[in-house]
Amino acid sequence: MRNIKIILFLLSVCTFQKNSAQVWVPDNGDGTYTNPIIHADYSDPDVVRAGDDYYMTASSFNCNPGLPILHSKDLVNWKIVGYALSKQPPFETYDKVQHGNGVWAPSINYHNNEFYIYYPDPDFGIYMIKAKKAEGPWSEPLLVKAGKGLIDPSPLWDTDGKAYLVHAFAGSRAQIKSLLVVCTMNSEGTVVNNDEVMVIDGHDGEGTIEGPKFYKRNGYYFIFAPAGGVPTGWQTVLRSKNVFGPYEKKKVLEQGSTAINGPHQGAWVTTQTGEDWFFHFQDKGAYGRIVHLQPMKWVNDWPVMGEDFDKNGIGEPVTTYKKPNVGKKYPIEIPAASDEFNEPKLGLQWQWQANKQINWGFPTSLGYLNLFCNTTTPNIFNAPNLLLQKFPAEEFTATTKVTFNPRLNGESTGLIVMGLDYSYLCFKNDNGKLYLNQKTGTFSNVVSETETKPVLIESNTIYLRVKIKKGGICSFFYSLDDKKYEPVGKDFTAKEGRWIGAKVGLFALGEVVKNDSGNAAVDWFRITK
Repeated sequence: MRNIKIILFLLSVCTFQKNSAQVWVPDNGDGTYTNPIIHADYSDPDVVRAGDDYYMTASSFNCNPGLPILHSKDLVNWKIVGYALSKQPPFETYDKVQHGNGVWAPSINYHNNEFYIYYPDPDFGIYMIKAKKAEGPWSEPLLVKAGKGLIDPSPLWDTDGKAYLVHAFAGSRAQIKSLLVVCTMNSEGTVVNNDEVMVIDGHDGEGTIEGPKFYKRNGYYFIFAPAGGVPTGWQTVLRSKNVFGPYEKKKVLEQGSTAINGPHQGAWVTTQTGEDWFFHFQDKGAYGRIVHLQPMKWVNDWPVMGEDFDKNGIGEPVTTYKKPNVGKKYPIEIPAASDEFNEPKLGLQWQWQANKQINWGFPTSLGYLNLFCNTTTPNIFNAPNLLLQKFPAEEFTATTKVTFNPRLNGESTGLIVMGLDYSYLCFKNDNGKLYLNQKTGTFSNVVSETETKPVLIESNTIYLRVKIKKGGICSFFYSLDDKKYEPVGKDFTAKEGRWIGAKVGLFALGEVVKNDSGNAAVDWFRITK
């Protein structure tokens, strides 16, 4: 009997792993891939190759840890391997929720056997961090150029030893925008000089131009820059024989006849076999800015991206294509989503809404995640201790098992879908009895919230579930045995956050501050089809 139980358990684990691994898989297993290669909000992606390894980073805004680091061997299969920013400076600012602020579009480079990330904080300036290994440890952020509205930095170390930086401007802080400047920096990349030269004014033909990436090839300096706005724009490329210009420009990738809106802002990578590829994002509303991969070639020293389906000389995004030739075949991998909490560390998919504080909770060696109900906030929208992860696919189900151990009246825990509109299952202690209901909120200038009638729950262990369908339609459920699930409340349409996609995750909150908070013991959190 014991052996039979073990076999059944192993079969159930294998079945769960198989189902969870198929939420979104771009690798078709036949030598081709289908875009997007990551159906998750890795906004403003940049990618670099180091030997046979590829590393990606992306904007993280106010989510912490920040600057995710993803690794791939073949440009199609990716996994999260760490974060470059464990805590975001200045701490007195980012210890509080700063929706939409923080880490904007970064760049990642490999120079002199070290990885460099330059990232902008639009309220403070441009920072640089570096590491011997992309997985870390990374150096503490160094403010290399202070100033409001300086965004989207990308460095270039030239063949003569000189170093340069291109960046853009956020009009909300700088009062100028849609232009790119090039300036010099010291060879170590630790000081960016105030000798900016404007190389393009995007008001002339580009609408908005930003997000530049700096390259050199065949004696030309190239600046790859998205133009035309996030949801509707295109990819523009500038080139010049002089680093300060004047630059020619050419539109090289557009939506055209495809369904992929706004294909731009990304990275050019050359494989070890000499192939060229381009990463870009697509703004998909509540799902965030998801990542696509396009074939790329050079014609007359101009890049050609995707396929020119309508024969107008401008590339368009491909849907399915032959995988990059990297010399070998590699197994299918996807970014982590589910977490059994059986390891004494959190899965790398999780981020908080602000710099983590030690009393928010702990992973344990006891088989569960421990979250404390010691954060009070007027509304959950600005709760710093929401533990969240990106939507990993267009359709999926998130289920969690929680044992709630309240000590104080008004403490609560639950499952939340978070954005500028949000909805969550609230499991709350009300004078010694536990109630469950759905709360839904919207944010414009203020937060307004509605809720359903609470249901008395006779157990402190509960299973909470949300099913996400196409269009971000969310349906909530609960169960006391993980078999029969009862619906709760009304369907909710997920909405993106401030510059980020919607997220799903966990919370534990209180209404008063005392010296011994209650806790939620989260047994597992599973993403399935």
